[in-house]
Amino acid sequence: MADAPGHEAAEVRRFSRRLGLPGLVDVHTHFMPERVLRKVWDYFDALGPLTGGIEWPITYRREEAERAALLEEFGVRAFTALLYPHKPAMARWLNGWAAQFARRAPGCLHTATLFPEPGVEAYVREAVEAGARVFKAHVQVGAYDPADELLDGVWGLLAEAGVPVVIHCGSGPAPGKHTGPEPIARVLARHPRLRLVVAHMGMPEYEDFLDLAERYGEVRLDTTMAFTDFSERLAPFPRRALPRLAGLGDRILLGSDFPNIPYPYVHQLRALERLGLGEPWLRAVCHDNAARLFGL
Repeated sequence: MADAPGHEAAEVRRFSRRLGLPGLVDVHTHFMPERVLRKVWDYFDALGPLTGGIEWPITYRREEAERAALLEEFGVRAFTALLYPHKPAMARWLNGWAAQFARRAPGCLHTATLFPEPGVEAYVREAVEAGARVFKAHVQVGAYDPADELLDGVWGLLAEAGVPVVIHCGSGPAPGKHTGPEPIARVLARHPRLRLVVAHMGMPEYEDFLDLAERYGEVRLDTTMAFTDFSERLAPFPRRALPRLAGLGDRILLGSDFPNIPYPYVHQLRALERLGLGEPWLRAVCHDNAARLFGL
């Protein structure tokens, strides 16, 4: 259960102040059309197959305006509205909603999404030209191969534009036909300048995705749910990989999965702090790396 909102907000702000930060930049938060988000919550409540059958209470099950206001109270100075289609003929509509949300939500980085379907390159180009600053791709939910030829031109377009893509391509919490490092490695072999942000540190294939980040200078990883008590019980991060995590300190980004997390927001920050990688690493991860990436 989350702390009382005011108490937790004070805790989060104290964390930022201790590090001398102007606030946090969270690259992995979810805002969607309300009926879509309600269906996502219903899926978690029903322990749908992609949850791995894990009890997953939604800590911040609140109205949109309240959720956005809570991030502001936390001192999150920039966040995303990650949304994703699970079928064709859905992404363009979601992109229209996300553009409107970014206009009405201070601090939101204009977010867009995609799906391998005829016309995908056209609507991705439209979104980029309309000012989209980050895309979301969800290989697990979409059940598609990221190396699908329908997406080849899209990856090239986004690489050329320098627009980052937060992509859920690891096999947690439940594997899919196209999850894991191999499909996305094929994409990167063709588009080595693509700015991919691997969600959840690539959980549970942490070390394989660290390999990709070490091989490709534009690959980053977000911390979403990694290192927390919840995830450490299910897919613990290997302690032997901590030096590699420290070495990639300029390409690890804070992510939380707010509001769809089964614990308080501040727990993600405490989990990062207890890794013991030092304050310069924490400052980079919680603010500076993403601020540089998005020109904040």
